[in-house]
Amino acid sequence: MNPAQWLVRTALLTPQAPALFKGARLEADYAEFLHRVAALAGGLRAQYGISKGDRVAVFMSNCTEYLEALYAIWFIGAVAVPINAKLHAKEAAWIIADAQAELVFVTRNTGAGLQEVAPACLKNLLDVQGRRFAQLRQQTPQPAPEVIGADELLWLFYTSGTTGRPKGVMITAGNITAMSLAYFSDVDEVHAQDAILYAAPMSHGAGIYNFMHVIKSARHVVPESQGFDAEEILQLAPRIGHISMFAAPTMVKRLVAQARASGSLGEGIKTITYAGGPMYMADIMEAVEVLGDKFVQVYGQGECPMGITALRREFVSDRSHDNWKARLGSVGVAQSPVLVRIADAAGATLPFGEIGEILVSGSIVMRGYWQNPQATAKTIREGWLWTGDMGAMDADGFVTLHDRSKDMIISGGSNIYPREVEEVLLEHEHVAEVAVVGRPEADWGEVVVAFVVPVAGQAVTRAELDAHCIAQIARFKRPKDYRFVAELPKNNYGKILKTKLRTILENGEGDE
Repeated sequence: MNPAQWLVRTALLTPQAPALFKGARLEADYAEFLHRVAALAGGLRAQYGISKGDRVAVFMSNCTEYLEALYAIWFIGAVAVPINAKLHAKEAAWIIADAQAELVFVTRNTGAGLQEVAPACLKNLLDVQGRRFAQLRQQTPQPAPEVIGADELLWLFYTSGTTGRPKGVMITAGNITAMSLAYFSDVDEVHAQDAILYAAPMSHGAGIYNFMHVIKSARHVVPESQGFDAEEILQLAPRIGHISMFAAPTMVKRLVAQARASGSLGEGIKTITYAGGPMYMADIMEAVEVLGDKFVQVYGQGECPMGITALRREFVSDRSHDNWKARLGSVGVAQSPVLVRIADAAGATLPFGEIGEILVSGSIVMRGYWQNPQATAKTIREGWLWTGDMGAMDADGFVTLHDRSKDMIISGGSNIYPREVEEVLLEHEHVAEVAVVGRPEADWGEVVVAFVVPVAGQAVTRAELDAHCIAQIARFKRPKDYRFVAELPKNNYGKILKTKLRTILENGEGDE
């Protein structure tokens, strides 16, 4: 199913239903939304030669034009490649080159940096705030969306890997359909009076939740700030009403703190779906206490987007069940289109309560990694996705996350892989060795800490390393703390023992 068909159906049935909002200001109803999309599709095909199967990247800050670009891409039958607007231009350029994108939609802030480092393969850069985009909206509309089969590629999402280079996750039309329908059955209901607020990056979970709201002819709201601002959200929500939003745990914590400080009860907010990192028990209990019965948790990853488990609002808010605390500390139960089990290293299912790797099988699981059959074969074995996350399942099916088998750091809801940061630091001429680990932090979940061994006889400062990182990778990935050491702890095989480094941090030892 092509999701552009959902837009067509909604626009035909409810043409005057309000669709796109910038803050509280209506930008387009569903009839206009569809007209813009069809015209963009016609222009992309006629002027830029975009056709079915081509990759088109979207490197944009949050805006209503983001949805226009996405649906125009699908209208043609092309593949959307969403790129986090917080990434460094060099990182975005690598993704564009790997995906072999024919065109990139940008906003002014992302386009300026990208133009300087754009890969040779990139043919077109299209600023949605510019004249050419406005002209495309005036082109002859494409009559109807291309037919897309369930196994055809729709969304190419790049997720960082332990190799230090992102991998392109191939999400099909069938994956998107299964995830969207699972939302209605396992996460939340959507009605025409509802609205989705895009405060988190639309390249990730927030954006991928647009489908359900298009299907139900609900409203799509981008705040004036184009991002997360707790005070703005609490003031906007009563004006819009019936708002649902996706938020990382750190966002939830800030929203709750602002609500408590201002005396707000979260009026106008219907549902907050939280995911993307560990939510501390005390934090979610306070959130329910301050804002009420509004919270739902999902657990997923790029390879199974938003679709592994869900903890519905009644479980988040329940304080009467004998096992309510354990359930609240879990990530919920398997969503309807998937099977979830806990396995040992050989793939054998473990008994209830035992910790092992979380495995998933079902219609939301990715088709594989883009042009990377080796990584695909390692991650999907005998029909099961090996998530790399460690957890346990109780007798009622509730899954609790434990230590990750990979070294991924989750800071403020964003995934950071240590090796990527390590490789950048090792490019500095005065760095001999480096190891990066995460340190628990209340506001961000985790922060990045780098243990650095300087080249003998050379000195290097925190400021120098910080500047070096900022020039190469996104700011949120750079270390927040540097520890300068004479050597790194290693085992007999020369492997760095990151467990010892984490112990040093836990004990408050080492260079400050």
